[in-house]
Amino acid sequence: MTIDAPALRRKYEGPHHLITTSDNQTLFLRKWEPSAQTHKDSAVLIFHGITAHSGPYTMLAEPLTRRGFTVYGLDLRGHGLSDGKRGDYPSKERFVKDLCETIAFVKARHPKVIILGHSLGVLSSVVALNNCLENIDGAVLLSGARTVRPGAYPRLSSVQKLKIVFSSLVSPGKPVIRYERDGMVGRNDPLFNFRYTLRFMRIVALGQMTFPKSMSIPVFVGVGDSDELFSIEACRELYEEVPSEVKEFHVAVGGKHAEYPQGSWNPLAESLEKHFS
Repeated sequence: MTIDAPALRRKYEGPHHLITTSDNQTLFLRKWEPSAQTHKDSAVLIFHGITAHSGPYTMLAEPLTRRGFTVYGLDLRGHGLSDGKRGDYPSKERFVKDLCETIAFVKARHPKVIILGHSLGVLSSVVALNNCLENIDGAVLLSGARTVRPGAYPRLSSVQKLKIVFSSLVSPGKPVIRYERDGMVGRNDPLFNFRYTLRFMRIVALGQMTFPKSMSIPVFVGVGDSDELFSIEACRELYEEVPSEVKEFHVAVGGKHAEYPQGSWNPLAESLEKHFS
């Protein structure tokens, strides 16, 4: 589906910012404002999961705004209301710059920035930690790990794989990979994207996540106990890799990969209050 992101941005009336990147593209930054800014010096910046955009993350933003935190949500390039060819990224270097330029934008408005990554956003967060740690004061990593559950995605045949590789060689900017699995959310949301280029998928391969050798910021790692993609054990393994001595691990009872019972992330809000009050 073709999305006219600039036209949709002009119609959007909720709180938001538009970031002009160093290559003159526009990134959409959603904003959730607290009724009482009891933590006005600290802001949370959400990086969304694959196929998604910032809109659905009200489920995470609202518990934090109730605690007085300002929350932002970035639509990655090619997603949601941001510019860019849908389902594509021109290069890993541009991916890094978009993340770090967005963090710098938020940092200019709040002395302390906590990045919060969900699923693919965990990879985005780790990339940011490696490239602009000086502007990051805390990190939250939800529902992400190096390995997915066996059978979580349908297997591609050899013929399908060859078609993807051939098409990507001829036209690397063409979304040729259909991203799908059972239980996916967002199918009725036109801002969700379910087709990707091969180069995008190579840029965001979860297996390539590597933390900085040392960092001292607080880190919160969490997963739902009914997550369809990542097991508790796989997420705990990622947690063990976090080099910070100030870290917590939480299992959200009843939580799926992108759906959580009300109150699931109250421990997250309490953790952030403890470290950033």
